[in-house]
Amino acid sequence: MSEPLTLGIAGLGTVGGGLIDLLSANGAHMSGIVGREIRVTGVSARTKTAARKKQLGKIKWFDDPIALARDPSNNVFVELMGGENGVARAAIETALGAKKHVITANKALLAKHGVELARLAEKNGVALYFEAAVAGAIPVIKTLREALAANRIKRVYGILNGTCNYILSQMQSEKRAFADVLREAQALGYAEADPTFDIGGFDTAHKLAIITSLAFGTKVALDQIHVEGIQSITQADIEATDSLGYRIKLLGVARETDSGIEARVSPALVYKDSAIAEVSGVTNAVAIDADYAGNILLVGAGAGARPTASAVASDLIDIGFGFIMPPFVTPCAKLKTHKRAKLDAHYGSYYVRLTVQDKPGAMASIAKRMGDRGVSLESIVQHRPMTPPAAGVVPPPSKATPATVIIITHETTEEAMRKALETIDKDGNVTEHPQMIRIEEL
Repeated sequence: MSEPLTLGIAGLGTVGGGLIDLLSANGAHMSGIVGREIRVTGVSARTKTAARKKQLGKIKWFDDPIALARDPSNNVFVELMGGENGVARAAIETALGAKKHVITANKALLAKHGVELARLAEKNGVALYFEAAVAGAIPVIKTLREALAANRIKRVYGILNGTCNYILSQMQSEKRAFADVLREAQALGYAEADPTFDIGGFDTAHKLAIITSLAFGTKVALDQIHVEGIQSITQADIEATDSLGYRIKLLGVARETDSGIEARVSPALVYKDSAIAEVSGVTNAVAIDADYAGNILLVGAGAGARPTASAVASDLIDIGFGFIMPPFVTPCAKLKTHKRAKLDAHYGSYYVRLTVQDKPGAMASIAKRMGDRGVSLESIVQHRPMTPPAAGVVPPPSKATPATVIIITHETTEEAMRKALETIDKDGNVTEHPQMIRIEEL
């Protein structure tokens, strides 16, 4: 049997604890596969609780994760602390500098410093692997880095955040308001006390930045991704899109165009009968359009102790077999600069919700503003809310109430849509800012 794989694990939270459990249950099985003993020699975490002490047994404890990264008793450093800078970054740099293989689940760090860390790994001839950083148990990193390496990727997209997918799924199935479902998600532990990172689309953007680099051979460029969250989605949008045959999903989408790479995170309408529309709850899904392999959809658990620990262990098995390749497939020296396509040049159909004043000429003015920008309307549906008076109350004289108008456009540019809606908003015929959501043809 070859030299053992000895692990230093920094971070014993959800994923770190899950990895310790997995190695306890399946470590002998993994060792048999790779022909090398796999054992944990050191760990580090913020606190050393009694439960952890019992779980860890005689494994050496380090108060300082950087000291763990430097310690010669381990030849693989597993970083599960999180954070885009600080001790996580310093510990990984220390381990790579000491010519140790590194496995991390840290999407934020990779989205910001991935290329420089990959360069350090390549310089020292060691692995920097991160299957667990994107979509939990779904093997999207290996699929892009290995299985589809001979293909040219045309587009990669998916549901990359379970919190948002849970909220939108519950709004759809239970007809509940966004704020109500968000509170439930927080109570269940699906959302943080401050949920901005998830519902604002930023978590999805970090993951999209990583897979965009793998798909298109570009440097990781988080700052080149257009980001919108789901905070503006209302029950009115859920009901209107449902009646028109759509579901709303928060998607991360990246595709190569003639003018550069269009990478965006935003709510999108997908047809009810599409496979991705059926992905509900906290489940994640990643779709890849490749020139030879065709269209591939990967669906599975996107977070949690066991799924994410499984992803970490899959990287460990690769290292055990001695399978080392550039972290982003393309060597760092050959990674292209990410050239951002203009979002205004995006071409597609759109859903628009307007709250229109009940006055003569309002709809005619709106239609004209669309026409002035060359936006052709496929359908217009109008709803007027009716609120019955309370029992025993004489209703007041009839008053004009704003009408909800739902518009589906034919394909047009985003620039035309934004300029048309900006003018409509200023004209005074609507009582709220127009809601616009892209329709994604999958």
